[in-house]
Amino acid sequence: MKAKLYHLWQESVIFYLGGMFYCGVELLWRGWTHGSMFLLGALCFYLVGGLNRRFQMPVLAQMLLGAVIVTFFEFWTGMLVNRMWNMHVWDYSAVPMNLMGQICVPFTLLWFPLSGIAVFCEDGLRHLLFHEKMPQYRWVIS
Repeated sequence: MKAKLYHLWQESVIFYLGGMFYCGVELLWRGWTHGSMFLLGALCFYLVGGLNRRFQMPVLAQMLLGAVIVTFFEFWTGMLVNRMWNMHVWDYSAVPMNLMGQICVPFTLLWFPLSGIAVFCEDGLRHLLFHEKMPQYRWVIS
């Protein structure tokens, strides 16, 4: 029981720090953020950062899959907070190649390098905070 609680605490810390990381990026990028972005950022950081613990895949594949994961959750979060709840947190309608103003190709391309940062940051946090072993990284399929 104690080990399960400790594991839950570890995962919660990573989730929280991921949300803070994303809100920090958003504050630097556009000067403000929203509470829904904390939850979206935390979820995406947790999922993308954990890809290499669940699957043996090169970093570039993790980055590509990470961009897809972030875009997927951004779309559904946008449909909920922007369309259903009319919170107007973001609107990509003026950005080329957008879908219903909630996602767009330029931001999907931005999620690619940010996903790589998330992979390394999440691993680094686990190593520094919980003394987990750092993974061996591969950039491409060997």
